[in-house]
Amino acid sequence: MNRQEAGKKRVVITGLGAITPLGNTVADFWNGVQEGRVGVAPITAFDTENFKVKLAAEVKDFDAKNYMDAKSARRMERFSQFAVAASAEALRDSGLDLEKEDAYRVGVCIGSGIGSLQTAEIGTQRLLEKGPSRVDPLLVPRMISNMAAGNVAIQFGLKGKNLNVVTACATGTHCIGEAFRSILYGEADVMLAGGAEAAVTPLSIAGFTSLTALSENPDPKTASRPFDKNRDGFVMGEGSGVLVLEELTHALKRGAHIYAELLGYGATCDAYHITSPAEDGEGAAKAMEFAILDAGLKAEDIDYVNAHGTSTHHNDLFETKAIKLALGDHAYRVKINSTKSMTGHLLGAAGGVEAIVCVKSIEDSFVHQTMGLEESEEALDLDYCKGSSFSMPVNAAISNSLGFGGHNASIVIGRYEA
Repeated sequence: MNRQEAGKKRVVITGLGAITPLGNTVADFWNGVQEGRVGVAPITAFDTENFKVKLAAEVKDFDAKNYMDAKSARRMERFSQFAVAASAEALRDSGLDLEKEDAYRVGVCIGSGIGSLQTAEIGTQRLLEKGPSRVDPLLVPRMISNMAAGNVAIQFGLKGKNLNVVTACATGTHCIGEAFRSILYGEADVMLAGGAEAAVTPLSIAGFTSLTALSENPDPKTASRPFDKNRDGFVMGEGSGVLVLEELTHALKRGAHIYAELLGYGATCDAYHITSPAEDGEGAAKAMEFAILDAGLKAEDIDYVNAHGTSTHHNDLFETKAIKLALGDHAYRVKINSTKSMTGHLLGAAGGVEAIVCVKSIEDSFVHQTMGLEESEEALDLDYCKGSSFSMPVNAAISNSLGFGGHNASIVIGRYEA
């Protein structure tokens, strides 16, 4: 029985907004994806002379004052600025007239895995050098991760449910899933959902390097190469991806353009290790299974999996096992790719940006190549879109996000059918 047969509400996607290493609009970002551009380059945010890692996928040519007034921009940290900018595009794209909406029925669920390490770094230095009385009074509201959602609500006058799910690299997908549930349960008519992150900072790069999680490959084109046997870690990225989720009858009543339908959501925990995914992939597999079940679909209905695909040894291997567990023999017939091969790993923003990729793949019948992938080891034997992109119908896609702490989130996005 599907959601429509069960008489439940349906949730559709009516707006998209993106700030990414490939471009600062959805159109520019998606053009970059279709062209197979890689947004990795030498780090410009700080001097990397004493760092082993020299590369990141930074957002380029971003000026917050193009999206908000100068005073608001000064009071926000970079991750919040990204969230506001992406939300502005998503709202504009949706065609919503907020003056005609009940502000208490329009909510926000935009998360950040880290918040602002920039503020923490500057504040710590000032504390040590000048004493506690010289710490910026806005340190806390700049730094804390819920300020992405808070600033979006303030900027656009959105007074409904306001959430900030924080599950490390699964943040964006959990935010979309929880926003989806909020609409299904009648708590909102519209939700802005996704993630924002800006963690290309000295402390972040040093910390992830010490954890041996980052690639030390000096070649921007191959540093992030998910599912390749020579992968050696992920590349830090930054940006924001925001979707406008809307209850179907509400969208139809106002004549909204509907990109796709959000069909299902699954969330689990590995309960295994603080950084490593479960080796058998069972936790991630269950998240996919729950999402497919929630969508009223079967494994055979899935055409495409946008994998978490970080380019780390453990993730790529264990996620492959998870896809096999969740989809069975059908795992060998679906297309699987990793957008992180082009954008790097946007941490808490990854799920939002990758959900947009799923929506555009459905709209344009296009599945992108996994860049940098040349050869996989024997255990990685699925179709990871090596060497070329594909023009093909996509009726149902899964987007996976897996976070430190064992957090697993999957959503199913499908072609909208009236």
